[in-house]
Amino acid sequence: MAFDSSRRAPGAPSSRLSFEDATEVWKLKRQGWLQSRIAAHFDCNQGRISEILNRKSHVGSESGHHGGTLL
Repeated sequence: MAFDSSRRAPGAPSSRLSFEDATEVWKLKRQGWLQSRIAAHFDCNQGRISEILNRKSHVGSESGHHGGTLL
């Protein structure tokens, strides 16, 4: 689910990504999206996308599983 940037005050930090968002990041990457485009889609810093794809945050999200339940 992408963040609604219209609800964020100008100059406010970008949105935080949930585990579910991280599974979507992996899905978009597999479809060939660039990290910069994924970051824009979620209104976040490209570094947050890199952390997910390098398994430094939301470990396990690449499999699409969360608590034993397939998302």
